[in-house]
Amino acid sequence: MKTKDNIIEKDIEKLREEINFHNYRYYVLDSPIISDAEYDKLIRRLAELEAKYPKLITPDSPTQRVGAKPLEKFGTIKHTIPMLSIENAFAVEEAKKFDAGVRKGLGISHSVEYVAEPKIDGLAVELVYENGRFAIGSTRGDGYIGEDVTQNLKTIKSIPLCLISNPQSGIHNPQLKIPSRLEVRGEVFLSIRAFKHINRELADNGEALFANARNAAAGSLRQLDPKITASRPLDIFCYGVGRVEGVKFKTHWETLAALKAYGLKTNPLIKICNGSEEVMEYHKEIERQRDNLPYGVDGIVIKVNGLGLQEKLGMRTRNPKWALAYKFKAQEGTTRIKEIIADVGRTGALTPVAVMEPVEIGDITGSVTITRATLHNQDEIDRKDVRVGDTVVVARAGDVIPEVVMVIQEKRTGKEKTYTIHEECPSCHSKVEKIGAIHYCTGGLSCPAQVKETIKHFASKRAMDIEGLGDKHIEQFVDDGLIKDVADLYYLKKENLLKLARWAEKSAENLIDAIGKSKHPTLPRLIYALGIRQVGEHTAHVLAEEFGTLEAILPLYPPHGGGQGEDAYKERLLSVHDIGPETAESIYDFFQEMHNIKVIEKLKKAGVVFPQMKKAVGKLTGKTFIFTGTLSSFTRDEAKKLVEKQGATIAPSISKKIDYVVVGAEPGSKCDEAKRLRLKILTEEEFRRMLGL
Repeated sequence: MKTKDNIIEKDIEKLREEINFHNYRYYVLDSPIISDAEYDKLIRRLAELEAKYPKLITPDSPTQRVGAKPLEKFGTIKHTIPMLSIENAFAVEEAKKFDAGVRKGLGISHSVEYVAEPKIDGLAVELVYENGRFAIGSTRGDGYIGEDVTQNLKTIKSIPLCLISNPQSGIHNPQLKIPSRLEVRGEVFLSIRAFKHINRELADNGEALFANARNAAAGSLRQLDPKITASRPLDIFCYGVGRVEGVKFKTHWETLAALKAYGLKTNPLIKICNGSEEVMEYHKEIERQRDNLPYGVDGIVIKVNGLGLQEKLGMRTRNPKWALAYKFKAQEGTTRIKEIIADVGRTGALTPVAVMEPVEIGDITGSVTITRATLHNQDEIDRKDVRVGDTVVVARAGDVIPEVVMVIQEKRTGKEKTYTIHEECPSCHSKVEKIGAIHYCTGGLSCPAQVKETIKHFASKRAMDIEGLGDKHIEQFVDDGLIKDVADLYYLKKENLLKLARWAEKSAENLIDAIGKSKHPTLPRLIYALGIRQVGEHTAHVLAEEFGTLEAILPLYPPHGGGQGEDAYKERLLSVHDIGPETAESIYDFFQEMHNIKVIEKLKKAGVVFPQMKKAVGKLTGKTFIFTGTLSSFTRDEAKKLVEKQGATIAPSISKKIDYVVVGAEPGSKCDEAKRLRLKILTEEEFRRMLGL
C-alpha cells in the first residue's frame, strides 16, 4: 500500500526527471520545447516540495546547483588516468607527418579514419559520474592532479547532475546502459557574447577586465564562492573519457555518441575524416568559420577513431601518439624591434628574444599586449635576416607564444643593426657552445640565470615536491644570497627566512617542514629533479629501473661510477631502451661537470636520502608481459604489480620480444596482433595458475 510519503517521493522524482529533460533540451540541444515561464513554474514546484520535505532533497536535484558555501581553498583530485596534453602542429607538413607516423605505427599503407573537432579555447576539466550521478569534478591541473571544482561545475547548466539513458531526442540509443563509473573529459568555455558581457560588468564596477575569453572562463571556474561562478554563463563541450566501467566502446565516434546519449554536450561540428586529405579540408573549413562561431577556437583536434588502434599506437611521456592539435594560423600584428637580448633557460639554452614597441594582438575574444617575442635561435635570425630596428610581423603562435614571423624589408632605413649571440653567457660570462641549432652556457649550476630555473624545477611537484616553495620565494632567496644551488635549500633555517621581507614565524616554519619532508624522494623523482637535459619523467624512471641507484649512473666519479671512459659509458647508456645518442650525451655531460657532482654530494650531506630501486627477482625474472582486456579477479594495475614482484617487466606495446600476453574479457587489438606474431597467450585462469593463485 502506497503511503503519502511514497507518493510525494514519486512526485519529486518525476519533477526532477522532467526538469532534467528540459535542461537538456535548452542547454545542450539549444532546442527548448516549453517557455521560460513554464520551466520556472516546474522549478518553483520542486523547490516548494523539497522545502516541505527536506529529507527528500538529493545532491543531484536541479535545485542544488548553487547550494555550497564559499571555500577557503580548493582541494585536489588525482586523475585515475592522466589527462595528458596533445602534441601541436602549426603547418600542413607537420599534420601530414603525424598521419605518416600513425600509419607507420599501425603498419598500414591505406588511409586512417580520424575524428576531427574544433579545438575550443577554454579550460580542460574532468567530470566523474558514479552510477549515473555527478560525483566529483576537477580541473586538468598538471595532468595527474587537478583542483576539486565540483561545486563550481555543478553551477554550469549544460552539465547534467545525473545522466539520462533515453532523452526523447530521436537520435539516442534507448538500449545504451549507464556505466557504473564514467570519467568525462571536456572543455569549459565562455561564449564570445558572454565574455563581452562579463567585461562590461567589470568595467561598470571599476574592476580589472579579463584579457581574453579563456582567462575569463578559467577565472570564473576557479572562484572560491560557487555563487560567483553561477553568475557567469559558463558552458562545456565534452570530447572524451577517462576510465569507464560497465560499458565498452570500440571507437572514439561511438564514445562521443554515447556521451550525447547520456545527456552530455558534444560539439555539433565533430566529423569523421577518412585520411589526411579530409582532415586538411576540415581544418580549412573550420578556420573559414572561425570568426563566425559563437565561441573561440584556435585549431582542430584530430584523433584516431578506433580505440584498439589508439591502444596499439600507445603514449609518449606527456602526450598520446594517436592525437594531434592542428592549430590555426596565429593572430598577427606589426611593430618595431628595439633590441635583441638572450634569455638563459633552465638547461642553459640561450634563446634570442626581441624586445619591441608594445603591440596588441588578438581577435574578437580579446587581445594581449606584447612587448617581447621569441626569435628561437641564431639560425632563425639569420634565415629571416632579423635586425635591431626592423619593422616586423609578430604572431601569437598557437594564439599563445609570441614570435617574430617576418621582416618588412620595405620599411628598412639603413640604420638597422645585425645581431649575433655573444660568445659569453650574459648571466655568468661562461663560454657559450653551439650544439645543433641551440647555443648553451657551459656554466652549469653555477650560472645565476640557470640557478633560479634549476631550483624551480628541482622543487616542482613532479620532482622533489617542496610544498609552498613558490617561484617568487626562490627568486627572493637567490637574489638575497641565501641559496646558490639546489642543495642550499636543505641548509636553510627558520631564522634565515625571518630576516627577509614578508616572512612570518608560521610561514617560515611551514616551509622548513616542507623542505624536510622532501628529503625522501623516489629514485625516479630524484633523477628528474636534477634537471639533466633530455631527461624527462619517463627517462628518469627508465634510468632508475636500469641502474638502481644514482651513484651507479655517475660516469667519471671513481667512488661511484668507477671512472668509466666516455665511449664505454655512452655505449652502456645506449644499451638501455629509450636512451638515444642525444640523451646519452646530455647525461654524460651533466655528470662530467664536477660542480654538479659537488652539489649531489652536498645534497647527501644535508640528509637527502638517495634511495635504491632494486629489481625484483623471482620465478618470472627476465620475462616480459603485456595485458589486454578486462580481468575479473583483479585490476590490470594489480596484475602488473604481481608479475613485477616476481621479476617480470611490462611492455608498453606488442612486439616479438614479449613472452606472455594475458587476455581478459573483450580484449583489444593487442590480442589479434599477438596471434599474428604467434606469441604465447594466457587466459586469466592460466595466468592465475602461473602465479600460484
